[in-house]
Amino acid sequence: MASREEVRELVSWCKVNNLYLNVDKTQEMVVDFRRARRDHSPLAINGSSVEIVKNIKFLGVHIAENLTWTLNTSSITKRAQQRLYFLRKLREVHLPSPILTIFYRGTVESILSSCIITWFGNCTAFDRKTLQRIVRTAKKFIGDSLPSIMNIYITRCIRKATYIVKDPTHPSHELFTLLPSGRRYRSIQSCTSRLCNSFFPEAIRLLNSG
Repeated sequence: MASREEVRELVSWCKVNNLYLNVDKTQEMVVDFRRARRDHSPLAINGSSVEIVKNIKFLGVHIAENLTWTLNTSSITKRAQQRLYFLRKLREVHLPSPILTIFYRGTVESILSSCIITWFGNCTAFDRKTLQRIVRTAKKFIGDSLPSIMNIYITRCIRKATYIVKDPTHPSHELFTLLPSGRRYRSIQSCTSRLCNSFFPEAIRLLNSG
């Protein structure tokens, strides 16, 4: 398998550069959408088997083997709700709305929008309503308007896509190619809704609609 060969090259590179690969802290997650699924043999590094897991946490984002985001949104919801307690306490001491808004953006919205362009597009409707419910609760505490979770997602997508388009050295720059008209970008063909709702196709649609 190509993945096994990549791991062997990584192990060899670590040895050459006097680095130690800790197998006990290494995990493997297998993403396989084939109809006829089969058991995968454990990955072996330096004679030790690597643990196979159903989900991992990478840069604060929970990634499941079926590429659904319910586990991730549940974790985000729990952390955001914990911080709503402090927002409510600040309201009880009658802090002004601008101060409460600053606190909300720094402690609650920052959690809700963490890596949002990666996972929000493929969230279920139930998960989106759960996240939006937190925004509505914060809005009641603050007494002022707040951007919805969908608006945050759209804003972040456009901002990131614009950055990629302006940077020719970005690895994904070639995915944003203009049509002969020079006004719209070429859409990315997708055979699954998972790909259609992911960042790059969605960012191109947003750029074209804007």
